[in-house]
Amino acid sequence: MVLDRALVLWFPAPASFTGEDVAEFHVHGGPAIVRALLEALGGKTGLRPADPGEFTRRAVENGKFDLTQAEALADLIEAETEGQRKQALRQYEGALGELYESWRTRLIRAAAWAEAAIDFSDEELPDDLLGQARATGLRILREISSHLADSHRGELIREGVYLTLIGPPNSGKSSLLNALAKRDVAIVSEVPGTTRDVLEVRLDLGGYPVIVSDTAGLRPTVDPVEAEGVRRATNRAQTSDITILLLDGTVVNSAEGLEEQQASFVVWNKADRPWPARHEGIKISAKTGEGLPELLTFLAKKVREELEVKSNSPLLTRARHRHELEVAKAALERAIRAEESELMAEDFRLALRAVGRITGRVDLEELLDVIFRDFCIGK
Repeated sequence: MVLDRALVLWFPAPASFTGEDVAEFHVHGGPAIVRALLEALGGKTGLRPADPGEFTRRAVENGKFDLTQAEALADLIEAETEGQRKQALRQYEGALGELYESWRTRLIRAAAWAEAAIDFSDEELPDDLLGQARATGLRILREISSHLADSHRGELIREGVYLTLIGPPNSGKSSLLNALAKRDVAIVSEVPGTTRDVLEVRLDLGGYPVIVSDTAGLRPTVDPVEAEGVRRATNRAQTSDITILLLDGTVVNSAEGLEEQQASFVVWNKADRPWPARHEGIKISAKTGEGLPELLTFLAKKVREELEVKSNSPLLTRARHRHELEVAKAALERAIRAEESELMAEDFRLALRAVGRITGRVDLEELLDVIFRDFCIGK
């Protein structure tokens, strides 16, 4: 029975995505065709549907790429902005894995020196092995510390920069959110206190993902629901990467009572109407669109300043990487301070395991390879 007229490609191992023998069926994409093909293949002995992520897992297990590249592949598929695409592609091409692998290789050597000083002290070994191991560990520690001190830029590019709109009721926060999103996200009303919860919309600003949040108007209130909205607004502002204080230019003393709010900058709204006083800052009209292009340009610049780095070193992209590097850093700090060779060796092993877990390479047998190769022990 003919199911479709298709193209079938054969990729013999290891020249395939997984490193195994792979056949690809390029069929027309109609649901009925795909369903018929899967049913036909499912009826063959030895064939079954792949589990989620199984092809990528097999590629990692067969050495086609490491865990950081597998994570980058997922990020590349899900990339919504140019900044996310560039970062994911750089990681997929191995930039991050190469950095971690260089640390792992050097840690193997330092750990091997510490092990040799313990286990083969009666052999003819180079002088001051522990001093050499300590010096290598210190250099790696400094590099890891510098890598960790990145203000979470890589994670922000991957997950998004949080930008929060705060201000008094009826200052136009919801109108501005709708104008930025170019659709009706929030309810706009002349009645104060309409917004009770935090509303979010994702934008692409200058090629980077930005999560813009509209919040409840900041004012004293006895309404328990509105009070909860004010509390959430304050909390979101405190944890936001960028905070805009939006004020109504038609109201005298619009900022009164908001002196304690920590905002990145002030934006004055309702420029389409007469203002009773001069105001310093960015002026817009969320209603007519006046000043919005300039505000978007300004915001894109702020986001780029927040995220862009002049260094050629790849950025940390995941909390998993950061956790393992923190573990490695703590172990290296102990190893460098250790006076006993046994304690130094153990902490070097812990640091080595932590770095190896990031890329998926944890092979302590390599320690013995270095010991016997470098010092020719037992020849």
